[in-house]
Amino acid sequence: MMNSQAREHTLADFKRIAAVLPGAQTPWLTKIRSAALERFAQNGFPTIRDEEWKYTSVAAIEKHAFLALPNGGKHSNATAALVESLTQNLVLNGTGHLLVFHNGRHAPALSAPGQLPVGVTLGSLADALQQTPDVLEPYLSNDDRQTVFGALNTAFMADGAYLHLARGVVLEQPVHLLFVTTESGAATPFSTHPRNLFVAEAGAQATVIEHYAGPDGVVYFTNAVTQIFTAENAAIEHYKLQQEAAQAFHVAGIHAAQQRNSRLASHSITLGAALARNDITTAFNAPGSEATLNGLYLVGGQQHVDNHTRIDHLEPGCTSHEYYRGVLDGRARAVFNGKVIVHPGAQKTNAHQTNHNLLLSRDAEIDTKPQLEIYADDVQCTHGATIGQIDETQLFYLRSRGVEEAMARSLLIHAFAHDVIERIRVASLRTRIEQILLTRLPQGDRIKELT
Repeated sequence: MMNSQAREHTLADFKRIAAVLPGAQTPWLTKIRSAALERFAQNGFPTIRDEEWKYTSVAAIEKHAFLALPNGGKHSNATAALVESLTQNLVLNGTGHLLVFHNGRHAPALSAPGQLPVGVTLGSLADALQQTPDVLEPYLSNDDRQTVFGALNTAFMADGAYLHLARGVVLEQPVHLLFVTTESGAATPFSTHPRNLFVAEAGAQATVIEHYAGPDGVVYFTNAVTQIFTAENAAIEHYKLQQEAAQAFHVAGIHAAQQRNSRLASHSITLGAALARNDITTAFNAPGSEATLNGLYLVGGQQHVDNHTRIDHLEPGCTSHEYYRGVLDGRARAVFNGKVIVHPGAQKTNAHQTNHNLLLSRDAEIDTKPQLEIYADDVQCTHGATIGQIDETQLFYLRSRGVEEAMARSLLIHAFAHDVIERIRVASLRTRIEQILLTRLPQGDRIKELT
């Protein structure tokens, strides 16, 4: 019953807002919005009876009956202060390229895009939909990997970041996309549906930090989709930092399509939200492609985080590495489902996947399911997962050398998580994640003094 009511509520909400969505008068965009909404109308919200959502209930999202915001609202001094605290020392002391989105809409007054090289387009997707919609059609019409929430994003998408790199362009400094959500003034909880599009032409390179945050005490729903297209020999290094409000809900998809000899590095750091779901996929559409998927989730209390990944080896001679780690405390629950598919003809595939989890309490729980499907015979593939508590042997070793128990436990947790953090190549972001980790450890201040 709840699913039916939530579905009707969402369909009515689209009718309320459809006319003011960017590109509402563009025929091809109207067509894909309608098709996406029809898909949602037929399926409704997923339930635990759906295999891909077996361990993650979205009933709380349905219950809140979120309404989409027609605009981002006014930016208060508090919003500006929050943006400053979240970006300080993170975009290389002002030499990077900062785009801020407040309550789902681009906020030029809070942004600092900086000097962009010739051949780089960086701005608001809403502006691009109004000014050059036909350029976006081949990319936004590509929704093969979208979940039902992705279909909702296609229907409701209002804004996000659009990054286009011309052939051979190398963007030296990182792009920082900050999606900050604050009180909207609306009487009911609200939702935002950011859509980001990154296109790298042949030989182009860029680093992008996609960052979601909000102050505690605000109930909202972020439903985001990021699409990445890398042409021949192009390279995108993508970092997603999710530190939403403790009462927020976050569902997101990151979907990449790679061409010959292209490289994708995806780093997903999940820290916030009451419920978070990440669907990350990439498809090797030509030989010689490479992808690295790294992830870290640090959750406690009653948080729930779900990471679903899928790598499709469609062509020969491609390489993928996947490395996810989770630290769970309190009554937190995590889900990891990593699927690697080696399709027929994808010979000389090299694919490796691991998921390691550290449970700090008796009530924490992880459901992990690494999957490897191989339909070719000349491959090198491995996968595995571990679940455990702090190693008593390692703890005893530290205790025997005079380290008190609380400090010893913190050191071991720090070492476990740091194994992923040290893979972050952007020094300022690596330092930020390290600081967040240390604040969550009982002896974090003392460990900071030692490092």
